[in-house]
Amino acid sequence: MLTLFPEIRPYAEHRLAVDDVHTLYLEESGNPKGIPVLVVHGGPGAGCQDYLRRFFDPERFRIILFDQRGAGRSTPLAELQDNTTQHLVADMEQIRELLGIERWMLFGGSWGSTLSLVYAQTYPERVLGMVLRGIFLCRPQELDWFYQTGGASRVFPDYWEGFESLIPESERTDFISAYYKRLTSDNELEQIQAAKAWSIWEGRCATLHPNQSVVDHFAHPHVAISLARIECHYFINQAFLEPNQILRDAHKLAEVPGIIVHGRYDMICPIDNAFALHRAWEGSELHIIRDAGHSATEPAILDALLKANHQMSDRLGPLFQRT
Repeated sequence: MLTLFPEIRPYAEHRLAVDDVHTLYLEESGNPKGIPVLVVHGGPGAGCQDYLRRFFDPERFRIILFDQRGAGRSTPLAELQDNTTQHLVADMEQIRELLGIERWMLFGGSWGSTLSLVYAQTYPERVLGMVLRGIFLCRPQELDWFYQTGGASRVFPDYWEGFESLIPESERTDFISAYYKRLTSDNELEQIQAAKAWSIWEGRCATLHPNQSVVDHFAHPHVAISLARIECHYFINQAFLEPNQILRDAHKLAEVPGIIVHGRYDMICPIDNAFALHRAWEGSELHIIRDAGHSATEPAILDALLKANHQMSDRLGPLFQRT
C-alpha cells in the first residue's frame, strides 16, 4: 500500500478577514506552479491537520489548506454567527480569487465532500476535478442514522451509551436539539461536557478497528468544542441545504471529473450515500474499500486516496508547469 508523502512546511500563510466577524487561516505548500488543490476539511468544525498536506506529491501540486469559519486556526473559535454552507462556499470563492487561481481541484472527506459538492455545483466552471471520501449528503436519514437510536447506535451500543447518557430520557426523541441546547448554553462546563460527548462518539465510530489516537484527537477540547458546536448548528438547520439538494443538482457536475473513495464499513456516512451520488454524477468513479470505515487515516482508505490523487494529477498535469 502507498503511504503519505514526507512532511512539508507551508511556503506561505495567510489570514483572510471574510467579514466583520470571521478571519480564516489558509496556507500554501508544495509547488507554486503545480496543480492547485484545495483541501476541504470535515466536520463542519474539525479544522485542517498538518498531515493532510502529505496526500499530495509536492512536486506536482500547489497544496492549499484552510480552516473553515470557527474551526482550527480560524477565529473566533466555534463561532456560529454568519456560519452557514452559503458563507463557506463564498469563502472558498474568495480564497480562489485572493490566490489568483482560475480553476482548481477539490479534495474533501465527510463534510468536506458535502461542501466540495455544493461549491462545485455552484461554480462548476472553477473546478478541474474532485477526489472525495466518505460521502455525506446531509439528508435527514443520514442524521437520524448517526444521531438517533436505530442506526449506528445498534452497531456501537457501548459507545452510544456515553453519548446518550448525557441527555435526560425526556429529551431523547431528538438528540440533535438536546445537544444544541447544551452546546449553546451560557454554562461553559455544560458546553464542554456536551462537546466532548458529541465528539468522542464520532471519533469512536470513525475507524474499522479501534484507534485511540483518533479518539484522542476528537476528545481534545479545542477540537471538540468547535466540532460539536458547529456540527450541531449545521445539523439542526439541515446543513442550510434544500431537501436532497446535492443529488438533485448532480447534473451540474457532468463536466467535472470525480473519484469517490468510500469504506464498505463506514458507520458515520453509510455507503449508500456514495452509491447514490455515483449513480447521479455522470463521469464519476466509485472505489469501495472493503476493509475500511470512515477515517482518511485508515491504511486502505489512505492508499486509495493517494492513488486517486496520482490519477487526477496525470489527467490534469499537462495544464500546469512542473518546475
